Amino acid sequence: MHPQKNATKYLIISLLLIVIDQGTKMLVHYKMEPGFPGQIVLLGDWLKLHYVLNPGMAFGMQLGHEYGKLFLTLFRLLAMGVIGWYLVHLALKGASGTLLLALSLILAGAVGNVIDSTLYGVLLGNAPVGSPTPWFHGQVIDMIFVDFWEGFLPDWIPVLGGQYYSTPIFNVADSCIFVGVCIVLIFQGHFYAPHETEESKEENQERADASENGYPHQETENPGVYDENVATAADSPADPEEETTIATLQDKAEKENQVNAPDSNSYPPAVSSKEDGDDTTDSEKQ
Repeated sequence: MHPQKNATKYLIISLLLIVIDQGTKMLVHYKMEPGFPGQIVLLGDWLKLHYVLNPGMAFGMQLGHEYGKLFLTLFRLLAMGVIGWYLVHLALKGASGTLLLALSLILAGAVGNVIDSTLYGVLLGNAPVGSPTPWFHGQVIDMIFVDFWEGFLPDWIPVLGGQYYSTPIFNVADSCIFVGVCIVLIFQGHFYAPHETEESKEENQERADASENGYPHQETENPGVYDENVATAADSPADPEEETTIATLQDKAEKENQVNAPDSNSYPPAVSSKEDGDDTTDSEKQ
């Protein structure tokens, strides 16, 4: 069983990522022009900073409903609370550090986008036109543009055919969620490996105790249950001098048995005083 881990460490990791996410968003909002006029090329033609406002979910996805944004923000608040509780719960249970790191990434991403949705409509005034209230209707600031391809999709593609498309623009919070989910999916076999049952733990402990006291483990119909005599002897405290004396006597007895044991090859074959078919005794012959 893993030892308990300090959940505070992973909550601090989430907090640092939230600060980084909010810091980059504030820099983009106050230092860049939206759209192509303010675009900054970072690496060739495929990595750019491109300021856009996202009224929906991660990577620009949206819910097509009048109150879709409100539902999405409330769902993010609920998910944020559940993920935070689950992170602390697993840390106290001694879960894998990699799993806890993945959850801290997901938590940071959820909180980062919840801050945008909940407060930016009021603090930055970026709620969409016609929103029922600026609260819970703030638009998320995206800026990381990995520009692999853009253009119009072929008409034969269902639903999306004929529409303009480009690779999604996202932010640090989206990246945290994506990386955290990938870690969970890739290493889930390691995170959720089957643990020993209580019965198998007890049986293994009994075997170890029996080996230490010089008694073999006895298998019974009920696993983990000793023969009464063996269990009594195994539970009694061992005296080192007594164990040495017993071992010496056992060795001496084994050597004596080997010396006194008859060897079938050392004896000559038995000779009968009578020949086949002759019942006459030696006295009669004389």
